[in-house]
Amino acid sequence: MKREVGRLVRLFIGLFTYAIGIVLTMQAHIGYSPWDVFHAGLSALFSVKIGSMTVIVGLLVGLIVLLGGEKIGVGTISNMVVIGLFINVLLDSGLFPERVHPVSGAIQMIGGLFVISFASYLYISSGYGAGPRDSLMVFLSRKTGWSAGTCRGLLEVAVSFIGFLFGGMLGWGTLLSAVLIGFCIQITFRAMRFDPKKVHHETMVDSYQRLRRYFTRVR
Repeated sequence: MKREVGRLVRLFIGLFTYAIGIVLTMQAHIGYSPWDVFHAGLSALFSVKIGSMTVIVGLLVGLIVLLGGEKIGVGTISNMVVIGLFINVLLDSGLFPERVHPVSGAIQMIGGLFVISFASYLYISSGYGAGPRDSLMVFLSRKTGWSAGTCRGLLEVAVSFIGFLFGGMLGWGTLLSAVLIGFCIQITFRAMRFDPKKVHHETMVDSYQRLRRYFTRVR
């Protein structure tokens, strides 16, 4: 059980850190990352907070991949809800002021991408399942036969364009984010000596069965 608690702590620290990274990239004010352009556009369209729209989009995407046959875990559901709520709290806190100079904005954007990369290490290494947007990429790859990278690229172009049409902040920082995120993740994972391919992710069914066996033994 101590190991289980440790994994859950790692998961939620990772999700909170991920939200910090997203807020840093947003407040860099040089263009949101592709999915955040989409969230911001829908947020403006429906007059809700961007964190709340992140939750709504995550839940809808999660439903799509679940209906499509992809397996989800505790981490998938936590990702759907928790990150968006943390984003609202962090933005409302005023701890992350918006940058006004493009150079300082670029530095903050890059810093935010490394924070997201480290958060991804924490979140993925907990082994509780991929996030809904990552699961959507896998779902599309499986259905179309295209590579995961191709599906991710097409998804990010599509959500950026739709978000921009609805008023999301599309800028040169969006391109910077799309180009550098893979590089930042590679550096971070190498520094942590972490290979995500070796992580076995639990589904909701796996977690339920394991906890059931544990409480049966306790009795």
